[in-house]
Amino acid sequence: MAEKYEPERDGIKPGPSPIGPATDDVSSTQSKEQTECLDAFGDEAGGEVQYKTMTWWQGALVMIAENISLGILSLPAVLARVGLIGGLIGIIGLGIFTTYSGYVLWQFKMRYPHIINYADIGGVLLGPWGKELFGIAYIIYMVFCMASHILTFTIAMNVLTEHATCTIIWGVVGVVIFTLLSIPRTLKNISFLSIVSFASILSAVMITMIALGVSPQAAADAMRGTYPASFPAAFNSMSNIVFAYGGHVAWISFISELRDPKEYPKSLILLQAVDISMYLVAALVIYRYAGVGVDSPALSSNSVIVKKVAWGIALPTIVIAGVIFAHVSVKYVYVRMFSGTRHLHSRGWIATGTWIGLGTFSWIIAFVLAESIPVFSDLLGFISALFASWFSYGIPGICWFYINRGSWFKDGKNIWLTMVNLVLIILGVIICGVGLYASGYEMAAHTKSGSSGVWSCVDNQY
Repeated sequence: MAEKYEPERDGIKPGPSPIGPATDDVSSTQSKEQTECLDAFGDEAGGEVQYKTMTWWQGALVMIAENISLGILSLPAVLARVGLIGGLIGIIGLGIFTTYSGYVLWQFKMRYPHIINYADIGGVLLGPWGKELFGIAYIIYMVFCMASHILTFTIAMNVLTEHATCTIIWGVVGVVIFTLLSIPRTLKNISFLSIVSFASILSAVMITMIALGVSPQAAADAMRGTYPASFPAAFNSMSNIVFAYGGHVAWISFISELRDPKEYPKSLILLQAVDISMYLVAALVIYRYAGVGVDSPALSSNSVIVKKVAWGIALPTIVIAGVIFAHVSVKYVYVRMFSGTRHLHSRGWIATGTWIGLGTFSWIIAFVLAESIPVFSDLLGFISALFASWFSYGIPGICWFYINRGSWFKDGKNIWLTMVNLVLIILGVIICGVGLYASGYEMAAHTKSGSSGVWSCVDNQY
């Protein structure tokens, strides 16, 4: 049985029972205690597969591998599209907001310890139908993120092999590799690969920056504070920043597999300190030396040899971060299927076969999406607008209002937090509505120009 969480002990005010009002004080107290002690993973003592095994630093490594992957490769192009002023404000400002919204998600998780994913948040906020609605959105978002990794894998293979075969074939190869690596069922096993993932993307970005510094493609005075980009193009670029910070959808799952969920803020601070710093440095340096012609993904902004080296080193990140998204989405379905049964902690044929089958099916769907939206920045913009807008901003804001009902204007601190969380919700609405228009406009433009390469064998590295 999971340790009973005591909100007052940890500085979080107890909130309303997530299962609704009770008929009397006694039943209300009992219902609340039962809900707080409920754990979807159940009693893991003696189980062949145990989930709640990560330390806070292992959790931070998984979060870093999930967050700092494909998003960083689009940021130099954001500065080249909207200019230094808008780009840097976006990177720093959204970084601060996503740090706070991640903290709110932890507060919500601590208030309702039984939740292990975003679908469970929907169940608390809106009841059974909310759980299903959030669950569907949760799975779709994860599969779209997996699709972005399939797409990037095909770009990498075309760069490394000089388009040795049809791009669709590379996508199929990617499906096989990603599926095989998605077999482990616990995040602890993946956390060690996260070290490789972070070293991979850091090295690839460093090689790109150093090579551009040695052979710059633009002068320093070529940088501009603003550019006269069309509104759809500019907003679609800003949506790429949203994607770079859009790991929140998996964070509840990460918290649920920590040995001590109360240590999660340490994981969050380490993650955000690393990714905000890396995003700023990579975006500024690559944009400074590559100029307005910088590619998206940025690793292609160098000579052929350097480009091949960078993409080769980046392959572990492309694969491992994609596997993390697959792991979290498959686990949601798997736990829904087997919660409370012996199969949840079993290594038997039914349990193992189901896990592998779910992973294989998810990667096939991701492959179909990657071939249907084959322009990197367009795919990231669409994902961010439709899903990251809510999972990273809107819903955390709503969660804060939910757990603080009755005290929104209690004192100066709460009034300030009320305004901050209202801004989160407004950000979610704007990013979703305007972002969908902008990404749709850009996709239509690429399709009309014939440069999209939908279900095509053409080389997609350019």
